[in-house]
Amino acid sequence: MSIDSQQAFTDDERELAGMVREFADEVIAPRSYEADRAHELPLDIVAQMGDLGLFGLPFPEEVGGQGGDYAALCVAIEAIARVDQSLAITLEAGVGLGAMPLYRFGSDAQKAEYLPDLVAGRALAGFGLTEAEAGSDAGATRTTARLDGDEWVIDGSKQFITNSGTAITSYVAVTAVTDRSGERPEISTIIVPRGTPGFTVGAAYDKVGWNASDTHPLTFDAARVPAANLLGERGQGFKNFLRTLDEGRVAIAALATGAAEGCLEAAVDYARSRTVFGERLSTKQNVQFLLARMHARVHTARLAWVHAARLCDAGKPFAVDAAVAKMTASDAAMANARDATQIFGGNGFINEYPVARHYRDSKILEIGEGTTEVQLMVISRALGLVGSTVAA
Repeated sequence: MSIDSQQAFTDDERELAGMVREFADEVIAPRSYEADRAHELPLDIVAQMGDLGLFGLPFPEEVGGQGGDYAALCVAIEAIARVDQSLAITLEAGVGLGAMPLYRFGSDAQKAEYLPDLVAGRALAGFGLTEAEAGSDAGATRTTARLDGDEWVIDGSKQFITNSGTAITSYVAVTAVTDRSGERPEISTIIVPRGTPGFTVGAAYDKVGWNASDTHPLTFDAARVPAANLLGERGQGFKNFLRTLDEGRVAIAALATGAAEGCLEAAVDYARSRTVFGERLSTKQNVQFLLARMHARVHTARLAWVHAARLCDAGKPFAVDAAVAKMTASDAAMANARDATQIFGGNGFINEYPVARHYRDSKILEIGEGTTEVQLMVISRALGLVGSTVAA
């Protein structure tokens, strides 16, 4: 494409984006269709992503990271999402929901045990938040954890948990109610290692999209872990996960931007090569206008997530900007997937073509890590519009 659509990036970020895009095109893309059809996460590619340092991008060198920042991670996520959203969400969740809460809130002993493998991509970790009655309203958590001597006893269930059942999953950090005596339930986060008795990983979901991403329901039946497995301070689980979700919304916005760009690139190439009524499809003004709008969406979405990431890395308030970015970019991904599929015609309905997979994959971007309606609530409150008490 002749338009430079990465002007929001620094020179270092452009170099990183180029490296990851090359890896995505040469290693990930040729395997994407089969991985999607088989509903299998290609762990050998995850290992290669680890070797490239992608799981360590936002962490300091002293813990095995690359010494980068959150924007660098998002650059990599965007580049991968162009060709494969399942592997992009594996990276996003592996860092944002797995390694980052441990790095930020974990004890020295917890970090020493788990962080090196997570940062290197040799292991993955899940974040068990969502329940049947506690998704957008995470304060409605029903999973409980009670102290019995020097152990937590955990009962309850979680659903839609990414990276929770792979062969390299080391643990799931679970939010649970640890006290109900106050005005509001006390929510804490507890590390539950893989293989803990009473901890069951259910069968993988049969999803509409993100088929190569590992996603499972979890159940806890008197699962016992040491008291030292408390992640962060007791009662701070709700507060800590809000920070985690704010960062996650920026990363999902980057992922959605990559998906929108992947659709644009594929549609431009197809329009240039496809002949209809004796003329290239790209010569039709209605198609040109569709592609122009698709480019505008990619450009706007990238500006939104980069702005939010810059605020995050600078230690400035960014929750509202994250909500704007997540909503803008997920809208762009869905709209570009729709328009790209229209340009591809019947081929856009065939899973072998990447736009068909983007069409299925992109819908979850309007739901996961805070629905579009939750983002609107966050933005509305920032405008001083009150009236809802639902947690966001």
